[in-house]
Amino acid sequence: MLIRRISTARWWHKKKNWIFLGTFLFLVFIRISKGSIYKDFYYFISKPFWPGQFQQEIILESINQESLIKLNLLKKDNIRLREILNLQESSKSDAISAAVISRKTGSWWRQIILNKGSRDGVEIGSTVIGPGGLLGRVKSTSLFTSSVTLLTSPESKIGVWVDRIQINGLLIGLADEYPSLILYSRDADIKVGDFVSSSPASTLLPANIPIGIVKSVDKPFQTKKTAKILLLAKPHVIDWVKILKVKI
Repeated sequence: MLIRRISTARWWHKKKNWIFLGTFLFLVFIRISKGSIYKDFYYFISKPFWPGQFQQEIILESINQESLIKLNLLKKDNIRLREILNLQESSKSDAISAAVISRKTGSWWRQIILNKGSRDGVEIGSTVIGPGGLLGRVKSTSLFTSSVTLLTSPESKIGVWVDRIQINGLLIGLADEYPSLILYSRDADIKVGDFVSSSPASTLLPANIPIGIVKSVDKPFQTKKTAKILLLAKPHVIDWVKILKVKI
């Protein structure tokens, strides 16, 4: 019995046995933790090699440059859109703000009456725009008021531009909500959703004023193609407009 106790005591004092036991317990721990200890270990040993202040400055500089480029692009887009809307920075003498005091948007005549007239510098033929884009042109004036023929009126005929296919056309009012766009090319590749604006070749209107989008395309007829246009500016809900005094 004494010999057996001495043998057991000697086993606990053997260094190799402790190493074996420690290795076994470590492997069991690794198994239970599913390797997460490796990640934590790597975290600590790699910390001295993380990107320092110099790398951070380079990254921040790159971010600042990216932000600056985006800002410049947004500024250019803003200028371009304001030019399309004909709302670029201008003096008060270039445009006249006016209120709509009467409207006939559902009748054959399709017109609105404004509270500014010849006394305010409004002239026959002046372009009238509102939120969304082009509304029409001034047909007549009195001392204090002016009458505007809307794009939906049968009296309205203006030159327009379809940007995607780079082609001019003629927009004619039909006494309903959707004027007709006429393209004098039977093969014109016009599609629903195409954007329509005032034509750069027009002698009646400033160029690039938004007008509407193609709502539907009719079947080709002989040498021309027609389409219905959904107008962007809604005269039946607009209370304030701008009268452009620009002469083309």
